[in-house]
Amino acid sequence: MEFNDDAGLDTSQVEDMRSSGGGGVGGRVLLGGGGLSIVGLIIYFVMSQLGGVGGLDGTSARGIGDVGNGDKVDNARLSEQCRTGKDANTNHDCALVAVINSVQGYWQDEFARSGRTYQKAPTNFFKGGVRTGCGSATADVGPFYCPGDSEVYIDLAFFQQLQTQFGAQGGTFVEAYVLAHEYGHHVQNLLGTSDRVRSRKGATSDAVRLELQADCYAGVWAKHATTQPTANGGQPLIKSISDDDIRRALDAAARIGDDFIQRELGGGRVDESQFTHGTSKQREKWFTTGIRSGNPADCDTFRASNLG
Repeated sequence: MEFNDDAGLDTSQVEDMRSSGGGGVGGRVLLGGGGLSIVGLIIYFVMSQLGGVGGLDGTSARGIGDVGNGDKVDNARLSEQCRTGKDANTNHDCALVAVINSVQGYWQDEFARSGRTYQKAPTNFFKGGVRTGCGSATADVGPFYCPGDSEVYIDLAFFQQLQTQFGAQGGTFVEAYVLAHEYGHHVQNLLGTSDRVRSRKGATSDAVRLELQADCYAGVWAKHATTQPTANGGQPLIKSISDDDIRRALDAAARIGDDFIQRELGGGRVDESQFTHGTSKQREKWFTTGIRSGNPADCDTFRASNLG
């Protein structure tokens, strides 16, 4: 994945809270009913099996930082370092800023084409734990979107965890897929789709359909990423996405499927009644559907009789 050197970056779409860590986190993020995550309760399930961590069940996690609403946001470093696509090509944080700008630029234009107004949502970079409009959470829930405050939250250590714990190949476009998925949840919130969720567990549950649609929306953005102009009508932020980038994203999608995580990381037993995000095959299918068609209308998982 490569960025256009001269394209401008907008760091105001990110809130950097990583300097505010320290202490313990209690409370819970209501994933499914509140926070919507690319892995969510799956990670908590796995980590519980591997020794127990807090954050979702009201207990405290050991050594986890507690930052969030009302705490310090310091974007000075990002603002100084992340000015253009050239910075995104050499600086990891700047690459994420560029991805966030591109994703939100696409949805802003897509909403406008259908006569709607897209409301931009910031992504919060935090370290260890965070307080949100959906409650408190540790990094163990993975990246998530909170409908309560319409913001995305991510501990960037998750990307390393994807490789070391889940075995994903990683790469900038894999990280872009993760962020685009979370913004898919923001789109669902703005359109009222999230309100349609009634069943929260099971192979064909509303929760699974919501997550697969977010995967599809991520693919739709990727289809248009290299042609999506910046806000001022300038050249696209993203110069190229390679076949290898897409292959790596599909690899990551497969490794965060319910069945893969339960089988490979959760003890070996696959229990479809506990599915919340979809199987590896389904996640690959719906991301592929989005990136092939580039049409959000093809992402209606709620009407699909066969999820894959």
